[in-house]
Amino acid sequence: MTHVPDIGHRAYIARILEKIVDPAQAILSYQELVMEEVRDVGPAETLPDLETVLHAARELNAMIERLLNREASDANGIPTGLAMLRHDLRTPMNAIIGYSEMILEDFADSLSQRIADDISKVINESRKLLEQIDGGLDVSSFEHDEERANQTDATIAANLARTIADGPSSRPEEAGRILVVDDSASNRDLLARRLGREGHTVVTANSGQEALQILETQEFDLALADILMPDMNGIELLGQLKSDARLREIRVIMISGLKDQDAVIRCIEAGAEDYLQKPIDPILLRARIAACLERSRWRERERRYLSQIEFEKKRADELLHAILPKQVIRRLADGEEVIADRIETATIVFADIVNFTELAARTPASALVQRLGNLFSRFDELADQYGVEKIKTIGDAYMAAAGLPDPRPDHAMAAVAFSRALLAEMASSIGPEPQLNLRIGINTGPVIAGLIGRKRFVYDVWGHTVNVASRMESYGIPGRIQVSQSTYEALGAGLLDARKEVMDIRGIGKHTTYILS
Repeated sequence: MTHVPDIGHRAYIARILEKIVDPAQAILSYQELVMEEVRDVGPAETLPDLETVLHAARELNAMIERLLNREASDANGIPTGLAMLRHDLRTPMNAIIGYSEMILEDFADSLSQRIADDISKVINESRKLLEQIDGGLDVSSFEHDEERANQTDATIAANLARTIADGPSSRPEEAGRILVVDDSASNRDLLARRLGREGHTVVTANSGQEALQILETQEFDLALADILMPDMNGIELLGQLKSDARLREIRVIMISGLKDQDAVIRCIEAGAEDYLQKPIDPILLRARIAACLERSRWRERERRYLSQIEFEKKRADELLHAILPKQVIRRLADGEEVIADRIETATIVFADIVNFTELAARTPASALVQRLGNLFSRFDELADQYGVEKIKTIGDAYMAAAGLPDPRPDHAMAAVAFSRALLAEMASSIGPEPQLNLRIGINTGPVIAGLIGRKRFVYDVWGHTVNVASRMESYGIPGRIQVSQSTYEALGAGLLDARKEVMDIRGIGKHTTYILS
């Protein structure tokens, strides 16, 4: 039976190979940066030698890529591949180091400090790679003699295997803010340089813990996170980000040399936006970052739109509540199309400003509207205070009802208390303006109430009771409240101090009324 290495073994192999892949990719990337900058600023005389170094760096990475392909198909073949690589890489490595040192010596006076530093980095990364290869990378030690394995690498691999086994954790229109998290200094530097050249603002962290500390004080659109890190692997970091309400909207692209489908699935389950394998293709990285940032922009626009919709909905609700009773609004929301009720007994109040027509004739329009608006706004507050429903204003008249839409046994008493509050409000208005007075009429009886219209709709009441209440007001006395016989009886006949009168009311005939003291 063919032995299939477990995730821990595969993670350990990936970690070992990263020690080869990272410096090799760094050599190529720094050399590409050197070529780009020399083409921009010179000296052009270095280009032939730089092309030789670039060709050798590409050959080196191609050799390692062939080893990685062998890892993808047969992890047990890695030790043999490493042994072959120790021999085969000497030719490109000698060319890279030799030509790079020669360029530094021959053009020391004409190279910019930035280019010279990058060439030095190519040399240093090349020597680092030689040390890794000559250091005897022993993949088999993980399985056969774990005590002799590199303890840090083994711990990282085991930690990642445990995290995966544990299950789930709780093209830009403009440049973005990107956090790069990688324990490899060259990887961080290269990603920061590449992304910075494309206009992004980049901050780097060498561990998951440092990334979390940075995120406490700074905001980012996107994070690029390595999976295999010492203190906290990338999946654990991803889990912490997605479990934090403040950080969960940050899009995360996972980066790793681990070529394992389980790791990819685990990252996606944990909330990763994407998964890129090392060595990273710069064009692919640019496209993935652009897509992530564009989705972030759309998400931000969506949040703004939803916030605006919520604001407009709130304003519409406030306007609706200013026009209609809350019970009617609730019935509309429940889908009722025709709202009409027969109320067996309610009390209707009409209050009309005396001699308002004469006042309007001699008062500027703006001053008149402002004074009437202030007065009726105060009436609205009193209606809420006494549990009376404002029906509408008709010119300088104010109409209200007690006992609808919801019935109440003390509707007549509430209507009278409200009316007395209106008179008190008028009496308390002291100022240079002419004093206003009210005539109030009240009647009690059955009414029909309902919502009419679809444009500028209104909640209104109809019936003989409404007509009589209107007559009580129009035949009343300024500064007094006139109630009908039915209202007087609803109040409790004989319990109130009132003067009885019999009037001949147009359209109604003889009618007994009471002027309340």
